[in-house]
Amino acid sequence: MHFGPLIAMLVAGIGLAFVFGALAHRLRVSPLVGYLLAGVVVGPFTPGFVADQQLANELAEIGVILLMFGVGLHFSLKDLLSVKAIAVPGAVVQITVATLMGMGLGWVLGWTPMAGLVFGLALSVASTVVLLRALHERRLMETERGRIAVGWLIVEDLAMVLALVVIPAVAGALKGGDGAAGPFGLGLAWVLLVTLGKVAAFVAVMLIAGRRVIPWLLHWVAHTGSRELFRLAVLAIALGVAFGAAALFGVSFALGAFFAGMILNESPLSQRAAEETLPLRDAFAVLFFVSVGMLFDPSILVRAPLALAATLAIILAGKSLAAWLIVRAFGRSSGTALTIAASLAQIGEFSFILAGLGVGMGILPTIGQDLILAGAILSILVNPLLFTLLFRIVPVEEVVATPNAAPETEAPALEPTTLTNHTVLVGYGRVGSVIGAGLKESGAPFLVIEDRAAPLQAARTDGAEVLFGNAADPQVLEAANLAAAQRLIVVIPDAFEAGQVVEQARAANPALEILARAHSDAGAEHLHDCGATGTVMSEQVIAHALLRLVRGEAAAVRN
Repeated sequence: MHFGPLIAMLVAGIGLAFVFGALAHRLRVSPLVGYLLAGVVVGPFTPGFVADQQLANELAEIGVILLMFGVGLHFSLKDLLSVKAIAVPGAVVQITVATLMGMGLGWVLGWTPMAGLVFGLALSVASTVVLLRALHERRLMETERGRIAVGWLIVEDLAMVLALVVIPAVAGALKGGDGAAGPFGLGLAWVLLVTLGKVAAFVAVMLIAGRRVIPWLLHWVAHTGSRELFRLAVLAIALGVAFGAAALFGVSFALGAFFAGMILNESPLSQRAAEETLPLRDAFAVLFFVSVGMLFDPSILVRAPLALAATLAIILAGKSLAAWLIVRAFGRSSGTALTIAASLAQIGEFSFILAGLGVGMGILPTIGQDLILAGAILSILVNPLLFTLLFRIVPVEEVVATPNAAPETEAPALEPTTLTNHTVLVGYGRVGSVIGAGLKESGAPFLVIEDRAAPLQAARTDGAEVLFGNAADPQVLEAANLAAAQRLIVVIPDAFEAGQVVEQARAANPALEILARAHSDAGAEHLHDCGATGTVMSEQVIAHALLRLVRGEAAAVRN
């Protein structure tokens, strides 16, 4: 039976990503490592099946579009402007420092200044997917340090969009061609003016027209009552705006999708839109990492070990140190500086594009592309370990006071509770806050575990002792003193994460009463298997409450 390269790519990529990702998880390593290894296995540099690289790149591009759209849904224009004072100058200085270091390495290797410039720029820009995944895993997206990191990344992306336009013109001028000559003899100034004009035009269209059309369209589709149409509308907006931005304005797909999500963030339906696109975003993000793994040629480890070591030093140490110094110079805490430094200690999507452009135009030698790809793979592998190492030295929750520091509205350091015979409540949203109010009224001591700033502050206001962090983190559960607790109540909606919490809690205290929230029979069964004493399914509670109202009304009529 005949099957095309697309099916083979999807089956091999997703199947092997699952196998290696599960193995990585079993070994307590980031699943990203498994996804990259899956790419190496199906790549052209290892024996056996070789997937279609072109298809892999295109599928990965869709993943970046959907991921950036999701970021925009949680990152408003107000948030972006709130960090512009540090993100804009910080990103510009960091790009300059990293580019100069890359040019220095290129000079040592005997390359031309233009080759060094392309090489340095490729090393200066971080991977969107890796950075966002790292922030999401550590629940930092809604913190000030998370907003600074994402704002910093957006400035980097804008700079790379400009670089992709300017580099061909400069290269043409250096070769004696007319690539730098524009209308009216303005040369590179004209190229820069046109590029900035296109970006400004796109932003203006999104802020003026898109701000009205996109929320209105989604609102209209929601009123049709069709979940399928709503999901299609969200995907059509994300992909359509990204493609239109690239085709009409010369802006990158990722930047176009980000602005689409940012505009849609103003709609009350933004949360639902994020939920509808999450499964597809995750699937295509995995394919992105598989495509990166396919580019890795392991022979570079033997062919140029010293050059590769120097490349990694620039990515992991040079960029991180520059970012740390810049953030500290702006008066931010050491925890914030370490977050930005660790977030930027890797390279990714734009690096691959710049490397391909440089080799295609004859500017960058092939070994330069190999070093960039190897540096990307290895830095992505090392980045989670770097995060772990840095925040073992200085915890992510740490807020270090400095004389001129701007106040940070983030959670306090993780300190073990001294409560005993208490109730531990995981989650303080709409359900958790009602339970918390009841516990407060009864006078029972209780502790709330939350990873969001606003609910955390609400729990503290309601008189609860609080712990900031992900309840599935063993260190957070240990700080909650489950061994001496009376009961644990888990009301977070994610069944998989709730199951991890329940399982660890049962191991910590076999006699603990554990009550959990479920959304389905399968979810309730999963929580019971993990060790829950009892579960409550929201649909059943609603049904019984409605029946009580019906019976009450019927009794009133009879009386």
